[in-house]
Amino acid sequence: MTASPELGTPRLGSPDLLRSTFRRHAAGVAVITARGAAGPVGFTATSLTSVSADPPLISFGIGTGASSWPAIAETDHVGVHILGEHQGELAGTFARSGADRFGAPTAWRAGPHGVPVLDDVLAWLVCRIVGRVPAGDHRIVLAEVVLGDPSGTGRPLLYHQGRFNGLRD
Repeated sequence: MTASPELGTPRLGSPDLLRSTFRRHAAGVAVITARGAAGPVGFTATSLTSVSADPPLISFGIGTGASSWPAIAETDHVGVHILGEHQGELAGTFARSGADRFGAPTAWRAGPHGVPVLDDVLAWLVCRIVGRVPAGDHRIVLAEVVLGDPSGTGRPLLYHQGRFNGLRD
């Protein structure tokens, strides 16, 4: 099979090429939370991945310049929340720099190991961090699932083309 002439002009690898390409990749939306020295921290993540079933491991990426990084770098446990399509505003709050992420209208409670647990999500996990792997200007955090609740109802929130969207049939 040969390449089609309609493929366009390839570009050299760059941060812009990576961002442009991944804007076309629809991803589920999660919020990662942790207890920080000055209070709860959290951020929106589309890099959440299931790594292993046995032991149950997940991973996510976080930039080392992110406001939540100092807490994630030091904590033992994190909360992982799968957002529903009704939570686009919540995802935006946790994605916005300088936002009061845990103030009203965000509904949450202190969960196991002091991890902030968000209300009304499709599923949540509390995980024990087992590794932080350097990856450019980010760290890949590996965490083992300790406990959780997958019983929320509804459809998932997706991130695509720079916007939060619901899943369509």
